[in-house]
This record gives sequence, structure tokens and C-alpha cells, in this order.
Amino acid sequence: MASAVMNATISGLNSTNTLFDVFEEVSKYNVQLNIAERLWAAWYLWMQNDVLATGIMSFVMHEIVYFGRSIPWMVVDTIPYFNKYKLQNQKLPSWKEQWECAALVLLSHCTVELPQIWLFHPVAAYFGMDYGVPFPSIWTMAMQISIFFVFEDAWHYWFHRALHYGPLYKNIHKLHHTYSAPFGLAAEYASPIEAMLLGFGIVGSPIIWVSVFGDLHLLTMYVWIILRLFQAIDAHSGYDFPWSLRHIVPFWAGADHHDLHHEKFIGNYASSFRWWDYCLDTEAGLEATKARRERKLAQIKGKKAQ
Repeated sequence: MASAVMNATISGLNSTNTLFDVFEEVSKYNVQLNIAERLWAAWYLWMQNDVLATGIMSFVMHEIVYFGRSIPWMVVDTIPYFNKYKLQNQKLPSWKEQWECAALVLLSHCTVELPQIWLFHPVAAYFGMDYGVPFPSIWTMAMQISIFFVFEDAWHYWFHRALHYGPLYKNIHKLHHTYSAPFGLAAEYASPIEAMLLGFGIVGSPIIWVSVFGDLHLLTMYVWIILRLFQAIDAHSGYDFPWSLRHIVPFWAGADHHDLHHEKFIGNYASSFRWWDYCLDTEAGLEATKARRERKLAQIKGKKAQ
């Protein structure tokens, strides 16, 4: 926590103060901070335990964002008008399937992801992560998050592709392919090993960044996690709208990219971008298959002509 805030407020606090009392104290002596920064500082001062403060805030944030982003897709599934945008519109998840999926995901969050969330603060802080105030600039956050997207996409491509190797698929990744027509809640429907392995690309990229450059704020990490959750849930939504991001940014993967992966069980291994699958010829779908067939035929004709 920033020393200026600590020194200016800590003398006026005691164990009987409420969070709002601490917020008022912080606001009194730190008028240069905006409301969000004052609330952030007040939370850490009130908790008096940085690891616990980050752990609670991180877990609550993750659950609110994950289920909060998934629920709208559940609502969309009930509205016939949107069926024309459903990629596999003959397959709509039942309430039973979604409930069973949500139950397993919540169990995984509490048993697999919660310990990792709790360990994140001491590990990241050891490498130099900042969690004080003021917050970093929008430009700094945008630059770092863009880099994290690229790093994570590369990690996800190679390890996801590896998980489709026979024994690894059967023993680890098969659970995630329970639903050939995915839906938002199924984004983190995975075995514990897969959750940890692919999750390292999300959490590990920022830790590697801060260990090398020594510049990372916890708020940047939170914004990155929120955006990555949105990406994962939307990619599993099963819907491709005319206004979907992939129609604006051609190399963005989007739901159509990942929906094909679940339908065909092979290809389209990347998470956020299309370039790995394009460059390494692992694109899924009829068009990609036809293009590969035509290239092979051209090669065969070329050899015969020699």
C-alpha cells in the first residue's frame, strides 16, 4: 500500500472502525485520489492483511464476472429471435445441463482455483507487483493487457493442441468436450489438471512480465482477468452476431472459431486470435479442410509432372 496513504491515515484508525469509517479517513487526507482509489486504499487499510484482502477481492470478482457474464447467454437461449444467430441452432442446452455444468464449475472454483487465487498475491508481490494507489495510467494498462493477450494466446494454442494428443485428451481434456455445442457456462468446465495448465497462461504471463520488467499493478491484473473471462465465455456462447468483434477485428477468434473446435473436436486450438491456427494449418471447418485438400492435390500433380 502506498506509504503516503498509510502514514496519513493509520494513526486515526482502530479495530472498531468500519470500512466506511476508514474510507472517510482516507478521503480526508488524500483528496488527490479519485473515489475508486480511496475505496481501494480503504479496503486494504481496513483488512490489515494484504494477502487476505487480495484473496477475498479476487475470488468475489471472479465469481461475479464469470456467472454474471454467463447468465445473459442463458437468457438469450430462451428467446427465439436470437436462434438465427446460434451457430448450432439445432442444439440448445437444457436447464439440467446448465445446472450440472454450473455446479461442477463452482466446485472447481472453490477447490482448484481458490488456492491459486490465494497464492497469487504473495508470489506476484515477491516479484514486484504493486497494489497501492494511485492506479496506473490507462495507456500503461492497455499496453500490458495487449501483451498478455498475445502471450496467453500462444500458451493456450500449444498446450491446448497438446491436450488433443490421445492419452492426454482421454484423461484430461475430454471432460471439456462434454458439450459439442458449447454455451457460456461451459467456458471453465474442465478437469483440475486442465484448469491449472491452461490457467497458468492467464496468471503466469503477468507474473513473468513483472519479474522481468518490475512493473505491474494488481488493478491491471484484474482488468486483464475480466477481459479474458469475457473472451472465454463469449467464445463458448455459441452465438455469432453481425456486431461480434470478429467482424470488426478479422484476426479475433470469436465464437465461430471455438464453436467449430467443439463441433469437430479438432483444430482451432487458439483462444483469442486466429494467427496460430492459420500459420500452422490447424484451422477447422469445411473451408479449411477443402483448402488443405486442394493443396495436397496440387502437390501430387506437381510431383507427377516432374
